[in-house]
Amino acid sequence: MPNKAFEPVQLGALTLTNHLVMAPMTRSRALGNVPNELMAEYYRQRVSAGLIITEGTSPSADGLGYARIPGLFNQEHVTNWQRVTETVHHHGGHIFVQLMHAGRIFHGHNLPEGAEGVAPSAIAAAGEMWTDQAQMQPNGTPRALRTEELVRVRDEFVHSAKLALEAGFDGVELHGANGYLLEQFLSPHSNQRTDEYGGSVQNRARFVLEVTRAVVEAIGTERTGIRLSPWGVASDMPHYPEIDETYAYLAEELQKIGVVYLHLADHESMGAPAVPAETVATIRQKFTNTIILAGGYNTVAQINEALDSGRADLVAIGRPFISNPDLVERLRNGLPLAPVDPATMYAPGPNGFADGYTDYPVADGQPAGTFSPSYEA
Repeated sequence: MPNKAFEPVQLGALTLTNHLVMAPMTRSRALGNVPNELMAEYYRQRVSAGLIITEGTSPSADGLGYARIPGLFNQEHVTNWQRVTETVHHHGGHIFVQLMHAGRIFHGHNLPEGAEGVAPSAIAAAGEMWTDQAQMQPNGTPRALRTEELVRVRDEFVHSAKLALEAGFDGVELHGANGYLLEQFLSPHSNQRTDEYGGSVQNRARFVLEVTRAVVEAIGTERTGIRLSPWGVASDMPHYPEIDETYAYLAEELQKIGVVYLHLADHESMGAPAVPAETVATIRQKFTNTIILAGGYNTVAQINEALDSGRADLVAIGRPFISNPDLVERLRNGLPLAPVDPATMYAPGPNGFADGYTDYPVADGQPAGTFSPSYEA
């Protein structure tokens, strides 16, 4: 029988080598919020994915809520990201950068001087986050963005998207999931505004759609995707009555805008409630461009079922890609998957930041290898 997972597929103008996507995963290796050689090696090792989506990357200083996450809003960022994209392209891969503004998920210790935590409303998220200066600390209380400021924040996404193309990325994914800034506008728990960006489902979706339209106008539909997490509860995002109405409306409007893909995250495998099948079916009906499904996929049977059913056009895989740099080959050949070490997902090991990052071996026990420092594209 044909094995659809490993067949080539079109994504806009790109021909992907297979239907497997490396999902975006924060790894906290960007010291000073700047991409580096170690990150280039990490993505190179996983280049057999049909598409790589980078870790969340902030479009502004205000969006750098976590320790050691990368930015993409100045020329130093562009120059260092170019090293990553050149490496991936040299080895035959494709890579989108995920633009993630953390919004109210921040602590002041993790922000550069002069930056501040901002959000739709001045409501702190429950929970704590790591800071290198003081270890675990409560999430900060954000400042509510004024209506007139939203154009600036929108334009920060646009500027970052333009820099992404300058850095050599094949496109950008707007992070509208996991409780970060764009999703904070969608939820009535984090968005209690009384202007035209709060209240109704349409008003709460307004900023997400304005950002998406502006990015599409700047870099094109085929280079713009978006990630959503309907029914997700990450980052203190309780459920609310209009969830399905919200995401049906978004799917319809995103189809009109024409983004190349809609990436749906289901966090059931990490303990969250499952996204109802009816929700996915409604989104699939209203959004007919490429849909990427993510959420606990780790067998070829699961992947092919999602593809063959028509629910998904591509399938994204997260944590197995951390500990299996040769994940595509392991799945294709029915080889066992190595477990991930939770202790080094976001932090260095005894030997530094490479531990649990670029030191996972391939299936035969050999190192995943490194590229030559003298490599030139």
